[in-house]
Amino acid sequence: MNLPILTGHDVARRRIAQALTRGQLPQVTLISGPEGVGKQRLALWMAQMILCEAREAGPCGSCRPCRLVLGLAHADLHWIVPIPRPKAGDPDKQVEEAAESIAEAMEERRKTPLYSPSDGMSAHGMATARLVARRAALTPVEGRTKVFIIGEADRLVAQESSPEAANALLKLFEEPPADTWFVLTTTDPGKLLPTIRSRAVPLRLGRLSDAEVRAFLTATLDPAPAKAELDRLVAKAHGSIGVALSATGEGQRNRKAAVSWLEAVLEGTGPAAERALAQMPWSARGEFTDLLDAVAETIGDAARGAAGQPSIDPVPEALAGRDLAGLLEAQAKVAEAREAAQGNVNPQLLLAVLGGDLAEVL
Repeated sequence: MNLPILTGHDVARRRIAQALTRGQLPQVTLISGPEGVGKQRLALWMAQMILCEAREAGPCGSCRPCRLVLGLAHADLHWIVPIPRPKAGDPDKQVEEAAESIAEAMEERRKTPLYSPSDGMSAHGMATARLVARRAALTPVEGRTKVFIIGEADRLVAQESSPEAANALLKLFEEPPADTWFVLTTTDPGKLLPTIRSRAVPLRLGRLSDAEVRAFLTATLDPAPAKAELDRLVAKAHGSIGVALSATGEGQRNRKAAVSWLEAVLEGTGPAAERALAQMPWSARGEFTDLLDAVAETIGDAARGAAGQPSIDPVPEALAGRDLAGLLEAQAKVAEAREAAQGNVNPQLLLAVLGGDLAEVL
């Protein structure tokens, strides 16, 4: 399957096209913006533009390089995504394992172009940094240029005390090969090392309009949602296609799991807490962070209701009528747990501690 259409960001596209036409496109670009607005999709459009054989105001979409990019099959396009830490002990074998993990992720995205964010346990580690450096040193395969997209580039630093992966790429970003472009994406540039930010030209994306989100969902979702459901998704999106998509399919299941867990936690300690832990649906550690995101979203809806604002989704009975201050403190506790989940922690232990914290503040 090909990538879905790129929606919106017309001004950014014009700036990129003009810069490339004039030979002024930076070799290292940092695209930032809210979650789910299409940062990596714009980066792929940018790669298509660079590799296209007949570009004008944009990629032609019909030449061989354009078709290969749309199918995530171009040999000179390297889409680097966060992956689990390699298990091998030997550095060379770690690089091989990283390459295999990224290849598997690309194959999955070919099958399911409307992909979910990388799980919270994945990162760009030293093996990925070495892999990028090795590939950047090679000559292009298909044409004269190659493009690297480093999605969620803030994960180059999995923990503040471990900036090795980011530092390993500094020299490459400072003096990239003449035939190579790097495009980094992030929701928060502040999470990147200042030395990386200083080597990249920033490009900030804003939120999409409701009309753009609605048009994308109408054209892409199969089956197309009924009007009431479409209205709900657009309202929930707040200008983010990714947020809208998270409210369908797996996102709905995560929301139900979050509500069930919160209800059990708020019944009290002891047997209720044990039952809460027993309800967890994940089969992989990464699913844990999806649950945390759904918990944060559910509490956020309750906080909006407590503040007299309309909530996007119905507020669970267990949270209805809760004090706003307690709900805001609960959100902060979930955010702390979400940050801790990026490290090497036991998900169930972290969830047990979070459950106790929420029971106290709520």
